[in-house]
Amino acid sequence: MAGVAVIVSLQQLKSLLGITHFTKKMTIVDVLSSVFSNIHEWSWQTIVMGAGFLILLLLARQFSLKKPKYFWVSAGAPLLSVITSTAILFAIRGKHPAILVIGKLPEGVNPPSVKMLYFEATHLGLAIKTGIIVGILSLTESIAVGRTFAAIRKYKVDGNKEMIAIGLMNVIGSTTSCFASTGSFSRTAVNHNAGAKTAMSNIVMSVAVLVTLLFLMPLLHYTPHVVLGAIIVTAVIGFVDIPAAYRIWKIDKFDFVVMLTAFFGVIFISVEYGLALAVGLSILRILLQITRPKTVMLGNIPGTRLYRDLHHYNQATRIPGFLILSIEAPINFANITYLQQRLV
Repeated sequence: MAGVAVIVSLQQLKSLLGITHFTKKMTIVDVLSSVFSNIHEWSWQTIVMGAGFLILLLLARQFSLKKPKYFWVSAGAPLLSVITSTAILFAIRGKHPAILVIGKLPEGVNPPSVKMLYFEATHLGLAIKTGIIVGILSLTESIAVGRTFAAIRKYKVDGNKEMIAIGLMNVIGSTTSCFASTGSFSRTAVNHNAGAKTAMSNIVMSVAVLVTLLFLMPLLHYTPHVVLGAIIVTAVIGFVDIPAAYRIWKIDKFDFVVMLTAFFGVIFISVEYGLALAVGLSILRILLQITRPKTVMLGNIPGTRLYRDLHHYNQATRIPGFLILSIEAPINFANITYLQQRLV
């Protein structure tokens, strides 16, 4: 998730610097190239406002982390930032056009799209191909995001239920003019950073979004993009966990290589390719463990009936006249030749 956090944060440079012409690509090279090639579009007013609210949000986050009973400080900081910045831009409207605002947004909900579903042969093939690709990417992203936050919150994610939920969500969404949906990393991070504990937060958020779409859209006309960017950066920056990377290095060097592959693959190529490279390396490791299983010599721990690895337990001793081996993988056709060569 660190790679995705970096990419999401870099995308917010468009808002934080006030750039209007920005690349649609996601890699770090393309983003930084776009940032510095459009340096003439940088707005000092936007930078000052963005830096101010970003510092405010980060301070609120750190305060709540140090004093959990004041969780409402970090939870309310984004809303306070939006209200304050909108009020400021409304008060000085027209005086600082360099600060980009959301502007007029359409009100209401999307119309039903049941009549727009086509099952003719000319469209069905393309729809199936696109659906398979989008489905795989959606499931991969959603489960990856879910497991990341599950590890933080100490709960489990059921992959089958995730698949059913995403499938039903997109089937229903296709009848109401919705885009293909999945578990959003940035919005989940904002939700997590606000202190949400249960799925009830999604219901509250959905109701709030519905009310906003129906009645409150005019109030968001002067909301600056820069504040929204600062909120997203604050939410995702915590997922760049350097101490965790160091712990992985100490525990398992190969896992550390997989982690670096995923990280650099995401920021330099794409999320999909970075994830694919990491999964590929993980599968390669599993295959190596199956076809080249580790064999260790065991020794008896004096006074017990336990046998342990001689290299890991100094008190373990070999049994005279016997060679006791442990093969740390099932014996099958893929590794039998290798084991014969090792044992002989």
